[in-house]
Amino acid sequence: MKVVIAGGHGKVALRLTRILATRGDDVVGLVRDPSHVDDVRQAGGDAVVLDLEHATVDEVAAALNGADAAVFSAGSGSNATAARRDKMDRAAVVLLMDAAERAGVRRFVHVSSINVGCADSPGIGEGYSTYLRAKHAAEQHIFARDGLDWTVLRPGVLTDDDGADAVELTAGNVVAPKAPRFDEVARDDVAAVLVALLDRPGTAGRIYFVVGGNTPIAQAFDA
Repeated sequence: MKVVIAGGHGKVALRLTRILATRGDDVVGLVRDPSHVDDVRQAGGDAVVLDLEHATVDEVAAALNGADAAVFSAGSGSNATAARRDKMDRAAVVLLMDAAERAGVRRFVHVSSINVGCADSPGIGEGYSTYLRAKHAAEQHIFARDGLDWTVLRPGVLTDDDGADAVELTAGNVVAPKAPRFDEVARDDVAAVLVALLDRPGTAGRIYFVVGGNTPIAQAFDA
């Protein structure tokens, strides 16, 4: 399997690259900064320098050529302006989907947030609220795509704790919960769940919430 990861230098993306490469899959990480290329290669993937804020559909489609799946795991960063959040957390998702359709890549997995739909909840800061609105808008574009076999993963608060290979996984729907959640989940386990999604075509068209838990990942999907 060949997988292209947008945001290839991200903490989840590098973990995903290592897992896929270790088992023999081909991985291409899209990175904005040329200095990140070596980190992607050390994780076992190839890297393409491509700024999703300014790239064209044709440029992204060229990077997706021959891929079996595209994963959007990019993000604007915690200190981003509202304009950049819109570019990276919404518009770049649309760009990757457009490019995937042009390149004939149907499988599309999007890393979102457990709190999509909670932007107006009490206690949500302005920056996080703007991020959640951009993610919500991106998801609306995803749900409207008939040409993609999409899956949306909404993880909890990400940590760098060692993965447990066990989670609490629940299937959701297009209507996001209105009350925010702050359950944690290790990035290691999010990466492992992404691999499980890529391996299971039957998860297309579905939304999954994932937080830390005690159910082995494979068993969580079987349940």
